[in-house]
Amino acid sequence: MTLTFALAIFLLLNLIVALVRVARGPTPADRLLAALLFGTTGSAILLLLAEAMGQPSLLDTALVFALLAAITGVAFARRAWREEAPDDEPR
Repeated sequence: MTLTFALAIFLLLNLIVALVRVARGPTPADRLLAALLFGTTGSAILLLLAEAMGQPSLLDTALVFALLAAITGVAFARRAWREEAPDDEPR
């Protein structure tokens, strides 16, 4: 149980470093990758806490975080490809 809490704290420290990356940039792609890191790391933290504390409701919350991170990645990719498309092609 102590190991799972230690791992959760380690992942939380990784999220703090990712927050610095979101704030500093330098490109929107860097910011999005850091935001995706929030989704996956947040899910991992919730899974560890669900195991350590015996709270199955945290599993559902972790699943929602993972789905939102995937949707965010797809939305960014669609937006980025639209911006890179030549002007003569229909969008």
